[in-house]
Amino acid sequence: MKPADLYIINQPEPYRSILLHLVAVLEATIKESYQLECKWKVPYMYYKGRPFCFLNASHKRQFVDLGFSRGFKLQQHQDVLVADGGRNTMKSLRYQSLEEIDHEILVDLIREAMTLYP
Repeated sequence: MKPADLYIINQPEPYRSILLHLVAVLEATIKESYQLECKWKVPYMYYKGRPFCFLNASHKRQFVDLGFSRGFKLQQHQDVLVADGGRNTMKSLRYQSLEEIDHEILVDLIREAMTLYP
């Protein structure tokens, strides 16, 4: 099993379910030219060979972070994207439960982020 898969499978609930759902949506939306690797000790999705987004279960802060590598270039759904002070290019969606995930917003942002990789 790949390190990225192990990271996800070894998470306690609700993190594991959230991560599995996010990966499924990412894979279904992107469909091709992607790889899920382990980078900086977290699962990192590459699209067209370039960093696209990462997934991180923050146990201390009690959420799953889906961080888009070019998040500051995203135009849609700015009201739900989070920018941490130390990040200069990333913005994230954060979820504390599976029920919080708005599928439409998630897919909109994935599709928009894909347009940043010509």
